[in-house]
Amino acid sequence: MNMVERLQVQSCSPFEIYHILNSLENVSKITVEAELFLPQGEGPFGCVIALHGSMGWAQHHQDHINAWLNAGLAVCKVNSFSSRSIDNTVNDQLTVTHAMMIVDAFRVRQVLEQDPRIGKIGVSGWSLGGTVALYSAWSPIIEILGKPFDAHLPFYPAAHLRPEVKAWSNAPMLILHGDVDDWTPIHFVESLLAQLPNTELHVYPGAHHSFDSEKEFALLPKAVHLKKRTARINKNGYVSGKLFLGIRWPLNERWQRRWIIRILRNRGAHVEGHPTARSDALVRAKDFLTKQLS
Repeated sequence: MNMVERLQVQSCSPFEIYHILNSLENVSKITVEAELFLPQGEGPFGCVIALHGSMGWAQHHQDHINAWLNAGLAVCKVNSFSSRSIDNTVNDQLTVTHAMMIVDAFRVRQVLEQDPRIGKIGVSGWSLGGTVALYSAWSPIIEILGKPFDAHLPFYPAAHLRPEVKAWSNAPMLILHGDVDDWTPIHFVESLLAQLPNTELHVYPGAHHSFDSEKEFALLPKAVHLKKRTARINKNGYVSGKLFLGIRWPLNERWQRRWIIRILRNRGAHVEGHPTARSDALVRAKDFLTKQLS
C-alpha cells in the first residue's frame, strides 16, 4: 500500500498567461490541495506532478498513477478544481483555466523540492492538464514561477497557443495524442513541434480524445473544442486570436473569452477509449518518466 500525504499549497488564480507574466502579485490567492503518494522503499524518489483534465480526476488517470508508483516514482496529484469548488469545466473552460493550473503546478513543485525524499520532478497531465504539462516548458513562464521541470508528459494537450518568444526548456518532453481527436486536434501539436527543442510526439492512429481510458464512444455536445484557430502570445504575454477579416481579438479576460466562444460556436467533441493505444500508453508513459526522473 502506498503512503499518501495531503499537502496544502499557497497558489493563486490568474485567468490567463498574460496575468502570470504581468500582474501575478495582484491575482486572488488560494490554497490548493494536493496528494503526495510515495512508493515503497527509501528515497529520494523521482516525482511526477499530475494534473487532471477538464472533467476532473478519472479512473484512467489513476491507472497511470498506479503504474508510476509501482515503477518506484512518487506522484503528486494536484486538485486544481476541487480546491476552487469546481466540478468540471467541459462546457465553459473559463472557471479554472490552464493559467491557474500552471501556477498550481509550479507552487507544488516549490514545496516538493524542499522535501529530502524527492529527487527530480516532472509534470504530466491529460487534456487541460496536458496543456499545463506542455506550456510549463515555456521559458518566460519558468522565469517568473521558478525552476524548470525535469520532464514533461502531456496527454492530448490543447496546443493552440503560439508564443512570439520561441524560448523553451530543454527538458525532454513526450506528447501522446490520437490522430482523430476532435476536442484538442493533433494538428496544433504538429505545427508547434518545430519550436519545441527536445520533444517527441507519439501518434496513435484512429484514437480519439481520452484514448487511454476505457470509455465507450460518446459525444459531449456542449464541450468547447478547438478547430483551426491559434491564439498568439506576444512578448508581453498579451494573448489574442484572429477573427474574420484579419481582425485580432484580445483573449486576456473572461468576458472576451466568453464572447468568442459564443461567436465561434465551437461545441461538441468525442471521447473514446482505444484498447491498443491505452495499453501502449500505459507502458510508454511509465518508461519515459522512469528514464527521465530516476
